[in-house]
Amino acid sequence: MTGSESTTTNTAIGNSARVARQYGPYVQADWGFANHWYPACFSDEVEVNGVVGVTIGGHDIAITRDEDGQVHAIADRCLHRGVKLSAKPMCFANKTVTCWYHGYTYNAESGNLDTIVGSPDDKLIGTVGVRTYPSEDLAGLIFVFVGEEDYTPPPLDSDLPMLVTDKKTPHFRNPNIITKGMRRKLYGNWRLAAENGLDPGHLLVHWDNKIVVALDRAMPLGMKALKDDATESIDIEDGPKGVMNRYDLPENYQPVFENPMVDIKARGGTMYEPFRVSCWLPATLMVENWPIPGITQYEFYVPIDDHHHMYFEVIADTATTEAERKEFDFKYENFYKPLGLLDFNNNDVFAREATEEHYQRFDGWNNEVLSDMDYSVVAWRKQAATHGRGFFQSPYLDED
Repeated sequence: MTGSESTTTNTAIGNSARVARQYGPYVQADWGFANHWYPACFSDEVEVNGVVGVTIGGHDIAITRDEDGQVHAIADRCLHRGVKLSAKPMCFANKTVTCWYHGYTYNAESGNLDTIVGSPDDKLIGTVGVRTYPSEDLAGLIFVFVGEEDYTPPPLDSDLPMLVTDKKTPHFRNPNIITKGMRRKLYGNWRLAAENGLDPGHLLVHWDNKIVVALDRAMPLGMKALKDDATESIDIEDGPKGVMNRYDLPENYQPVFENPMVDIKARGGTMYEPFRVSCWLPATLMVENWPIPGITQYEFYVPIDDHHHMYFEVIADTATTEAERKEFDFKYENFYKPLGLLDFNNNDVFAREATEEHYQRFDGWNNEVLSDMDYSVVAWRKQAATHGRGFFQSPYLDED
């Protein structure tokens, strides 16, 4: 692993209002970081001449696929009366999207108004258009670059987790990668979701999960950092930025399996496979060797607005034969999805939604009491504050 620099500190955090000033730009990113690549949907959701509508950081975006298989992303609002194009998809000609209301027809590549179905000689044609967004169809996901219209997009790889070479961790550029997953709209700010995924202190919520029992895997109650650089801050030039919890190094972490004070012990008797959990800008979690050795789980926390996010849960492996792909599909439907993405991750969903009230109503960013276990969360906040490329702004008109 290259390009890493350890910058965390494992000391008592203390007053949160004081600490919050260290990562002020992160606290300001209610609607998410602008000028980044985000997954919009899964590739198989967009059929030829189909239209799928999504919202990312307040931007309403229509994803469509032309007859050549190419994916396009345009603003999901008709210029005429402002209805969503995706509300009733219409693609009468290749590489176009037609508004179902009055027939304004947009070029999917340029966004230009090519024609109006019921008024083909209208003087407006060719003079206006809707915004387009850079997009890329990769490894079963459609990614879209969202932010300022004149911002030059960096390569998609700069907003994906780093390439890991010392372990079997399928990267999205691996030609043999195979992925399956699900997405769902959830209540709660995107930052609370990202922090929950990385947080080494939240394992208690998974104490009684079915997958722990099924695997007889010793799920710790927590992970105690033994040194200041147990969490690595990674800054690759012109590449990914993130933080990684090095649970794979025994000199870095000590798993906590019991607490006599409250008479609780971790379930499971088999020691877990050494794994690492990392979080990458703009908001992507990578969990290696989970839910079983050799498998990687990716999670994307895509901001919708300041109180909702789209939660992508992706299981990744590699396959070179049809038999391996079928075996992966079988395990996904009968094990990874029901026990991992649903039963296990639903506890995380519950935790995020329960946390949202404090941060929404009671200024939680300045009224949280952090402790030693929050070292990696603070490291992530600082890294994100340093490398975020801007903020999404609320699209709502100022009532004042």
